[in-house]
Amino acid sequence: MHKNSKSDSYAAAGVDITAGYKAVELMKEHVARTMTPGVCSDVGGFGGLFELDITGMTRPVLVSGTDGVGTKLKLAFLLDKHDTVGIDCVAMCVNDVICVGAKPLFFLDYIACGKNVPEKIAQIVKGVAEGCVQSGAALIGGETAEMPGFYPVDEYDLAGYTTGVVDKSKIIDNKTMCEGDVVIALPSSGVHSNGFSLVRKVFDVENADLKTPCEELGGKSIGETLLTPTKIYVKPVLALLEEVKVKGISHITGGGFYENIPRSIPAGLAAKIKKEDVKVLPIFKLIAERGGISEHDMFNTFNMGVGMSIVVAKEDAEKSLEILKANGEDAYIVGEIIKSEDEQVIIC
Repeated sequence: MHKNSKSDSYAAAGVDITAGYKAVELMKEHVARTMTPGVCSDVGGFGGLFELDITGMTRPVLVSGTDGVGTKLKLAFLLDKHDTVGIDCVAMCVNDVICVGAKPLFFLDYIACGKNVPEKIAQIVKGVAEGCVQSGAALIGGETAEMPGFYPVDEYDLAGYTTGVVDKSKIIDNKTMCEGDVVIALPSSGVHSNGFSLVRKVFDVENADLKTPCEELGGKSIGETLLTPTKIYVKPVLALLEEVKVKGISHITGGGFYENIPRSIPAGLAAKIKKEDVKVLPIFKLIAERGGISEHDMFNTFNMGVGMSIVVAKEDAEKSLEILKANGEDAYIVGEIIKSEDEQVIIC
């Protein structure tokens, strides 16, 4: 911070620029964990610099993704726990770009708040950094905007952006997908970061007991369970792509099975999912029970315990499961690809 950088007038209007400088200092140790060989700049500049290594690539293609955490943040506010939502922010972006086979290179975050409390901002960035470490992406920049009168003093919003790279010849498309291919499920860690407007309504979170252990959730509290960060699938999927021809990947986010699985399936085909094979997590059973939500609406809103689906040829299924399990994923077969001119997801 420059010694003359202080504005009493701006502070009187609700913006303390010195708090911003302190927040940057506090977050530097977390950002340092994410550094990769391509990073060419330090935190605090006007732009994040990254040198692209295209060794071994014939036609490198950049792939970008952006997303936020959504109203899951309300749980962080209520529980005053801010060091995990950053993982969600990264996950929602990097899990998208991996669906086309891209390796995330770097990440930038944006935090808008009613009041800049440096220690809280640093905790948010700690989570972002952890998500970057899990996905192999460098945190090369970001922005913290103090916006009094726009956000309540104790609330904030969080969004992010990532860029990845994939050789054009290795971009995952669905051109070779065919009848008989197998659908593999990668388990989710929980609700992830979608459907929280409905979740908050079902549990009436503003008035609920979020901290008492819940028998239906294996002794975990509702708050702890709901705030569990989104799983990041980048490294296991990249390992799979090294050895197996993957025909399609879907990140199961907002809209659940019915909205997301068709995004990787060509016209004329459908994913036939066996309902009894889906390893539904206890939190989803509790949401359905307490909210009186139909099975269709549950599968059309939530991931139901499946954070990502992957389509491979039947003959590659066993090898795929072995690779995924060797990389920490308890993957399992959840369905198959069939011919269909109508629906692209059939849950039966």
